[in-house]
Amino acid sequence: MLHIRFLARRIVGNELLQSRLCAAAPTTILPQRQLQFSAFLSKRRKTAEEKHAVEFAPKKKNKPQTSGVVDIWRNMTVADLARSCQLELEHIQEVMLYVKGAGSIDATARLEDPKVIKDIAAKCGLKTKIVAAPVDESEEVLKDRDVVPRPPPAPENLKERPPVVTVMGHVDHGKTTLLDSLRGASVAAGEAGGITQHIGAFTVELDNGERVTFLDTPGHAAFSAMRARGANLTDIIVLVVAAEDGVMEQTKEVLRLAKEQSVPIIVAINKIDKPGADVERVKKELSQHGIALEGYGGDTIAVGISALHGTNLDELTEAVSTQATLMGLKGEYVGPVEGVVVESKIDSHRGKLSTAIVSRGTLRKGAILVSGQAWAKVRGLFDHAGQPISAVTPGMPVEILGWRELPLAGDMILEVESERVASSVLRWRANQAMKEKALSDAEAISLKRKEHEEQYREERDKSRRSGFYRRKQQGPRQKEAAPDDGKPRINVIVKGDVHGSVEAILDVLETYDDNERCRLDVIHYAVGDVNESDLELARLFDAIIYAFSVNVGSKATKGVTIRPVDIIYRLVDDLKKEINTKLPLVDVEEEIGEANVLQLFDINEGRRKVTVLGCRCTKGLLKKAHKYKVKRNGELLADELSLESMRHLKNEVDSVKKDVECGLRLNDQTLELKAGDTIVCYQINREPQQTEWDPGF
Repeated sequence: MLHIRFLARRIVGNELLQSRLCAAAPTTILPQRQLQFSAFLSKRRKTAEEKHAVEFAPKKKNKPQTSGVVDIWRNMTVADLARSCQLELEHIQEVMLYVKGAGSIDATARLEDPKVIKDIAAKCGLKTKIVAAPVDESEEVLKDRDVVPRPPPAPENLKERPPVVTVMGHVDHGKTTLLDSLRGASVAAGEAGGITQHIGAFTVELDNGERVTFLDTPGHAAFSAMRARGANLTDIIVLVVAAEDGVMEQTKEVLRLAKEQSVPIIVAINKIDKPGADVERVKKELSQHGIALEGYGGDTIAVGISALHGTNLDELTEAVSTQATLMGLKGEYVGPVEGVVVESKIDSHRGKLSTAIVSRGTLRKGAILVSGQAWAKVRGLFDHAGQPISAVTPGMPVEILGWRELPLAGDMILEVESERVASSVLRWRANQAMKEKALSDAEAISLKRKEHEEQYREERDKSRRSGFYRRKQQGPRQKEAAPDDGKPRINVIVKGDVHGSVEAILDVLETYDDNERCRLDVIHYAVGDVNESDLELARLFDAIIYAFSVNVGSKATKGVTIRPVDIIYRLVDDLKKEINTKLPLVDVEEEIGEANVLQLFDINEGRRKVTVLGCRCTKGLLKKAHKYKVKRNGELLADELSLESMRHLKNEVDSVKKDVECGLRLNDQTLELKAGDTIVCYQINREPQQTEWDPGF
């Protein structure tokens, strides 16, 4: 630009000069003036290739039309919606009065359903766009904290909910068959041996249109913890008692749990059509255990049924419905979700799943849940039949898909605002767990530290006393390892289909009390199919893998012992056999025969005087090659004796039968025997040992 201005000024100056010369000499003809510019100011000509080249203009990015579109997100408050719509709060509240399911119009009330938020915006003439909940960047970093259940709800927010009924009782009394008849599906046939191995939760619609959530809990002793969780979840307990068996051990346990939890009981006396059924005897036994039945001075309902043939099931369901109506069960359908994990498992196709019962709020896809030290962003909700559902209200069971880690059965489920909050809650809980573990291990750590300090002082004092030049080089530090005590050992890996089954197996193995003869170590346990890491661990520790109702797969299992089992009794029996094979053989004394000493004879054998016992065999058989012991009046005088001679009449024999007289000469001539003493012939057998472990069933 400066160069062009300089040239322009020069041209103007030349023109002024020429005009003055023309005015001075008008008759003079001036030559034509030519201006030349540098190549810097010239336009470059296009080449032939550039002339034929096609130029494409850059595409213009179409900006989305956002006028009239408002941002919405799940669980936003009424005030947030008013700010997003740029409308007055009173205007939004007035519109909400005409939208179905809008709920409370309070400024702090949360709108959970995005469909309801869309309807409110549509009434205002606006379109919506679902976005993530905004985060205030100016706020401080979120501190790790825990999340706790909400305070009790206001009475006006409560609505009726279906009851949660737990069917409990002794093993093989017909609990699962009863539920089969109620929902018209065969579950007992699918259970191994007809025994329920885990808790099943499902919803049944009764003939009167009411819905009831049923929990089927295992009946045998190994699953007492699972039954306890069932009692904690339930509103009503249906106690199934077989008419021919009466009150059994698990029946008493159910009565104790119901009394501790203050849960009402409905007694279903099953198998009334079988021979030997005595309903009145069962009722008297229940009365003796503190159950006041109708007709026996109480108000507890007892119904005689046949679960297999469907007898009196209508009467039982009517009793359940009546009891639920009298209890007035209600739940809060709004607000963050609360629930309880019933069971958790790993599905080979869908991943980590948990069965839960919602106790508060409405659960939908996309919710962020925290349970124990696990969290989930809900990706799918399924009912007991495996069908997807969109929302789960209080009292309903649901299968939740989307867990990052498996939650533990019995843990509480709480909904949080975002993944960020869930992470902070998990960090806080993990920190608390570490602190609790440190406190529990503090005493053991203190004792170990004191032991190391004493050992260090002894070595230091010894080194000082030896002098500087006389100190021995210690060399590299020896590897610390527990000394091998020579006892046999069995290592076990447990893989189960659900968390409750694994927990029950571990509880059974915890009762093992024969470590003095054979050690039993559980080196790993988990939920899910047997994988490659399990096989490597089994090879490393020479362990047995018990696959409880899970797939083993077609992996290389060479050199690994895998025992697929589906009933806990079979697992325990197999483990007992393994322990018995590890135990060393023991010496067992077997008595062959007995003889009474009738008279003692002193004879000379060369220069030695020996005593010969005149005896009669009174039991079994006497053999010369076996061991002998002497008893007097039932007390043992001598043991591990042998015979130098056994004669019948004058002949040396190898054995003497019952009621035959003989002469016996012992190798120990120092014993002073008398007539009337008993000589016992016995042999030592090597027999395998049997473990004394009794898990209680």
